[in-house]
Amino acid sequence: MPIYCLPLLAPAVLLPGAILAFLYRPGGGRAWLHLAEATAAAAIVAALASAVLLAVQGPGGSPLLGQAGIGFSIRLDAVSVSMLLLVSFIGWIVIRYAATYLDGEPRQGAFAGWLCLTLAAVLLLVLAGNLVQLAAAWIATSLALHRLLLFYPDRVAARRAARKKFVTARIGDAALAGAAAVLTIRFGTTDIAAILHAARAAGGDGFISAASGLLAVAALLKSAQFPAHGWLTEVMETPTPVSALLHAGVINAGGFLLIRFADVVVLSPGVLAVLVAVGGFTAIFGGLAMLTQPAVKTSLAWSTVAQMGFMILECGLALFPLALLHILAHSLYKAHAFLASGGAVDNVAAIRRPGPVAIPKAGAVARAFLAALALYAAIGFAFGLQHKSPQAIALGAILIFGVAYLLAQGFADAAPAALTRRTAVYAVAMSIGYFALQLCAGWLTRGVLPPPPVPGPLEWVLIVLAVTSFGLAAIVQAMFPLWAYHPAAAGLRVHLSNGFYVNALFDRLLRGWSVRDAS
Repeated sequence: MPIYCLPLLAPAVLLPGAILAFLYRPGGGRAWLHLAEATAAAAIVAALASAVLLAVQGPGGSPLLGQAGIGFSIRLDAVSVSMLLLVSFIGWIVIRYAATYLDGEPRQGAFAGWLCLTLAAVLLLVLAGNLVQLAAAWIATSLALHRLLLFYPDRVAARRAARKKFVTARIGDAALAGAAAVLTIRFGTTDIAAILHAARAAGGDGFISAASGLLAVAALLKSAQFPAHGWLTEVMETPTPVSALLHAGVINAGGFLLIRFADVVVLSPGVLAVLVAVGGFTAIFGGLAMLTQPAVKTSLAWSTVAQMGFMILECGLALFPLALLHILAHSLYKAHAFLASGGAVDNVAAIRRPGPVAIPKAGAVARAFLAALALYAAIGFAFGLQHKSPQAIALGAILIFGVAYLLAQGFADAAPAALTRRTAVYAVAMSIGYFALQLCAGWLTRGVLPPPPVPGPLEWVLIVLAVTSFGLAAIVQAMFPLWAYHPAAAGLRVHLSNGFYVNALFDRLLRGWSVRDAS
């Protein structure tokens, strides 16, 4: 086997792992499950070896390309190797967790088998070197995940959510297939490397705009963007390992698709504008809805909707290296959050004497925002902010609003001095960390992902609108404890906790209340 086929070992070893898991029967010993877990660990080893291979033989960020026979080809670059390491690591953790979580379940072997198949499909997706392989892996990922969502087929809520996911996924599949057909006609090849190279040398035209639009539709549906977000907030009837894998891995496929075809998407300003508008609105909508959720896992689901919206916004601003960084950071956090969600109640119960709660008023919030902007300017200029694109400057301003929210707690009148000092230290550390990671992401993807284009009038309007909207949302979040239980806000809180009933309309559209078998 040629050395450039080494990355294919990561998904390949999971296939026998799936077979071994399917052979498991309760009461017959756990050797099959342990062997399946070992194949997941072997996938991590293959991913690490692939990263070393790229570092040694792909200097300057140059991708490694290769044909693996029987229709398989690979593209190993900073994007695919990052996703390869991420998915294989999270997959191994989830499989280990599921072995204990589902211990004693009659269908534990089938669950582990479909889990391995889902991971193998995702790994084939991130390594895909041609359009046919990418589309096939995309569809296979969705179908394998569908089996996991229906692990408890007798649960009505699970069947309804799986049905909505199935319908939106099939529309996304059709959009991706259409984009692949248009790109093949436009560039005369299915090879992704050739398409990206030709796109960098070409200007935008009708074919590229159509392909970019279809890619955007597929990505928006895969990432559960408004108004097709409802299925993601309803799949809580599945076992927790499925939630962790979905929210930390599979949901990122939409962002990965946009990042992989960044050279094509960046040629369509109209499509980028749509991504900014839809992603920005979804991020704010999901973030506010998250604050009103009483259940831990449902709150995490709305958090994923918001985070995916922000990632789509980053892609719309053509900040693809930062979108990749966002995927990596969010996935690691969300996998831990879901796998540890079972202990949330115990953690709250263990706090018998909570410390003083600092609720900031308007004056404290205003001082916090001024301090955060000053901090942004000081640290940003130290990292060369004056040389960055307007899109990157705007995104940094949006992220610094999170720092303002943190500082507002320390600036509150009731805040003890220790809290003020602690929030100040955290704010400085967060700001330095953001700019440092931004530099690293840009360096790792230099030559692989295109730089953001010079913004035109439409882009400037969207940038100003995004910064203003997120600023207002941050103020609302900072002052949330003050108005959340006010009688005037009680009705709004109820409507917001139900997502303004958009999901109910989707149910009606799909006749979801009369649940049928979603398989």
